[in-house]
Amino acid sequence: MGSKLQIRRAEPRDQNWIVEANRQLAWESEQLRLNPERLIAGVERVLLGQAEAEYWLAVLEGQPVGQLMLTREWSDWRNGWFYWIQSVYVSAAHRQQGVFRHLLESVREIVGRRPDSIGLRLYVEEHNMQARQTYQRLGFSESGYRVMELLLRSGLTD
Repeated sequence: MGSKLQIRRAEPRDQNWIVEANRQLAWESEQLRLNPERLIAGVERVLLGQAEAEYWLAVLEGQPVGQLMLTREWSDWRNGWFYWIQSVYVSAAHRQQGVFRHLLESVREIVGRRPDSIGLRLYVEEHNMQARQTYQRLGFSESGYRVMELLLRSGLTD
């Protein structure tokens, strides 16, 4: 599949696919039903350059089959940017075929060329052993940090 698979930055025309992928991701990984209006608006802001994020797509024969989103976090300790990989999704029919690996390799190369980049990070639901094993096979290691959150708004899911 690798030679036919293309990696490209997402564009506004990809919005419907990304919205559906994120909806599926939330359900499959956490059994969450996302608020549709909020999800559509959030994806749209990224695609229009109104959010500090970017989507990258794996495209096969003109159709997206996988995605990831990058955000970044400044590290004052290291004087550089960590790029967070988020919203990883590969359509069910294309899993276990190297789609995420190709996305990761491409993004790693792209981010690695940015002058102040220092690393990639991601978080994974702690009970998702298949994803954790995949990430470890691809070179990620446990960081020793535990992600915590404090939500400031309600209604983020249905």
